Amino acid sequence: MSSLEEEDYSTRLDAGTWRKVFRRAMEQKGHVGSLAAVAVAIAFLDTMYPLVTQQVIDISTGSTTEAHQPLQNFIAYYAGITVLLVAGVCAFIYLAGRITTHMSHDVRRDAFARLQELSFSYFDRRPVGWLMSRVTSDCSRLSDFVAWGILDAVWALSLMSGIAVIMFIKEWRLALIVLTTMPVLAVISAYFKYLNLKSSRVMRKINAQMTASYNESIAGIRTSKTLVREDENLVEFQALSGGMFNASVKNAVQSALYIPAVVTLGSTALGLVLWYGGGITQIKGMSIGTLVMFMSYAGQFFDPVQQLAHVFTQMHRAQASGERIIDLLETEPEIKDSPAVLARKSADGARIEHIEFRNVTFAYKEGPTVLENFSLNVRAGQTIALVGPTGGGKSTIVSLLCRFYEPVSGEILIDGIDYRERGLHWLQSNLGMVLQTPHLFSGSVKENIRYGKLSATDDEIIHAAKLVNAHDFITAMEQGYDSPVGEGGSKLSTGQRQLVSFARAILANPQLFVMDEATSSVDTQTEQLIQKGLQKILKERISFVIAHRLSTIRAADVILVIEKGRIAERGTHHELILQRGHYHELYTNQFVREKEVELLAGQ
Repeated sequence: MSSLEEEDYSTRLDAGTWRKVFRRAMEQKGHVGSLAAVAVAIAFLDTMYPLVTQQVIDISTGSTTEAHQPLQNFIAYYAGITVLLVAGVCAFIYLAGRITTHMSHDVRRDAFARLQELSFSYFDRRPVGWLMSRVTSDCSRLSDFVAWGILDAVWALSLMSGIAVIMFIKEWRLALIVLTTMPVLAVISAYFKYLNLKSSRVMRKINAQMTASYNESIAGIRTSKTLVREDENLVEFQALSGGMFNASVKNAVQSALYIPAVVTLGSTALGLVLWYGGGITQIKGMSIGTLVMFMSYAGQFFDPVQQLAHVFTQMHRAQASGERIIDLLETEPEIKDSPAVLARKSADGARIEHIEFRNVTFAYKEGPTVLENFSLNVRAGQTIALVGPTGGGKSTIVSLLCRFYEPVSGEILIDGIDYRERGLHWLQSNLGMVLQTPHLFSGSVKENIRYGKLSATDDEIIHAAKLVNAHDFITAMEQGYDSPVGEGGSKLSTGQRQLVSFARAILANPQLFVMDEATSSVDTQTEQLIQKGLQKILKERISFVIAHRLSTIRAADVILVIEKGRIAERGTHHELILQRGHYHELYTNQFVREKEVELLAGQ
């Protein structure tokens, strides 16, 4: 199985990426603002406990000469703070959950919408599993971090600021002792931040490769089993799994080393406060309650520091996901309508009378030239058959016609106008296409045929099925047209799936009809019945047929033999046979093989 090469992103936190991420989060700005306010409120309440404790200790030990309240009042204060904290925790769980859910929904929706818009070339370079990981694991990781990361960061910064202010007000010398550990903490944090971000990107890259490998394994399970490739596939997947294990362990070790470093600094600060504060208490008369309060704040001060460390760790991991999601959302389709086409509101025309390929040259990205100076004129009602060796450029001609790709040079004209000056939706809505390997969606037979025209009535669906000789086998099924086809049409034979895709294409009533080895999966008798039905439908339309079974294209108006991106021979079936060229050789050899098969079958 092929491994997936991903883009290499920056090795440090990218402010640009996070601006774009938080811009999306601010689409829920009401909830984000409320979440930040709750975080500040909780941080404020957290700073109240040591202050209340100080008052209780000083009153109990007689360390204060100020008028004091009864101790029972402080019980009420503790209870009130606790009730408010519980309410705040409930509020932030609710708000963070809403932000996570909404952002995850919106990003997945936008990612799916963008995937529908992107050109075929985008999918040529990216496996399905790679794309799946973007809208599943990457999206979940990012949305979870945005909600909970905002909460934790705001709470931690607010609590640290509140503690610092109170400590400076109460005893500035002890406050300085606690804060002297911050430069050391900053250096340690910067170092571990770099290491963690680097290993997080490796994890996300391997995770995408594993998802792609899963998808390929499931999609190609029949091929793997028939070629007895199970052991080799397992070895390849174990290599990916082993890489993921090593990267995960490395990432976990880095996180595990960072947290103890923060705890050690906190313990050091606490010890210094106890040592220096004890001296001040004995010499200068600082109250015991104040010393206990400082020790509580010194320990509490590093709780938000540890939380910020956790936020940064998660931020490193989430940035890799954010970069990939933003990259997907900001990818522009290579083929799209020009501003002039978008500004024009008039229709592009109801009928297609003439198509011209004018000196068209094409090459796939990072590949050799596939078509070179290809020219062709086609009028409504004509059927063009494309034959020739594999890799000669037949499917490329059809893909260019459908504007799945665009010429590198030259023009494709529809009724005398370059098709890039027409609407892409207009062209492809006038297109009917049947492929060698048809794809059916999960659902019923009726739903799959109706996919060609969502407004079609049941009578129209039945009529389309009858035209391609699919009606009989459909009605013979247990639930008729309501019979489920299974995932990808797994409950139907290959020929039955082909007939359903034919009916779907015909139901769309296309101006352009393309068949790429479309009858290769049906028997000769069924193929002849399909051809009779199509003759009526395609009478006034332009159709392109790619076929290796040459008996299916004898009635084509023009047959093109395509070799190495050029037209090697051109003419009707009769004309090409008389030329005794490559087509004659192909047809004669195939005819002989078919006769041999018939003779052997009759024995």
